[in-house]
Amino acid sequence: MARDLPLQPVTAAELASQPAPYKAMRQHNADVDHDSVVHLLEPTPEQRHRQRAYYLANVEMIDTQVGQIMQALEDEGYLKNAVVVFTSDHGDCLTDHGHSQKWTMYDTITHMPLIVWSPQRFTGDRRVEGLCQQMDIGPALLELAGVEPAPTMEARSLRPALQGDAWQPREYVFAEHGRDGILQETRFMTMVRSHDWKLVHFVDCAEGQLFDLRHDPGETVNLWDDAGHADKKQELLDVLRDWRINSDVHTAGWSAAWR
Repeated sequence: MARDLPLQPVTAAELASQPAPYKAMRQHNADVDHDSVVHLLEPTPEQRHRQRAYYLANVEMIDTQVGQIMQALEDEGYLKNAVVVFTSDHGDCLTDHGHSQKWTMYDTITHMPLIVWSPQRFTGDRRVEGLCQQMDIGPALLELAGVEPAPTMEARSLRPALQGDAWQPREYVFAEHGRDGILQETRFMTMVRSHDWKLVHFVDCAEGQLFDLRHDPGETVNLWDDAGHADKKQELLDVLRDWRINSDVHTAGWSAAWR
């Protein structure tokens, strides 16, 4: 089954256009074994398919275990008034873009599954399109439990989308990652994404990434240094800056009650 999945080509041009922190991380992951994942700089198609097959086996194992958890909850009567949320904290490149695991800002990492189940509350078999932050599920769960979300929460409730009511997707979504044992060559990396564009910024590196997602959904052509897209780059940098400021202001009072 895994052999039928198409492999996205990884070209020398794409690898050369990646920011320095990504290039250093690729070499680091080839030199050091993290989480029992062996990363090869130039894997063969067979090796790439094999990694996907192992990943698929893990997904099938998790699916089986979730089924057992659901059955146990059903047997104990807990599903009569329950909301079940299945999601993940990140995706995996699986050798796409020349990387494995996370630590990048490609859509294959940041576009995560979110499945919500509650037959008593929501109509099933629906897909909701639009950008949201993963944290937006938080206020929805609070509201469903009869708890009013704190005004300092930056998240926007997904409850209208779950209920099939009018819902306004986010114009932009953001992600961030600080230096750790694998992403070692930058102190902080931040992403801003709209429906059609994505920008990745490094706080201590002049290089970055800019992708036109309409014409390059595979995120292989980095337009960061393209003079013809300088205005779009600056626009997204401005959005990123304003978000950082507004986020700090909006959430500043979260601990006021304990001060």
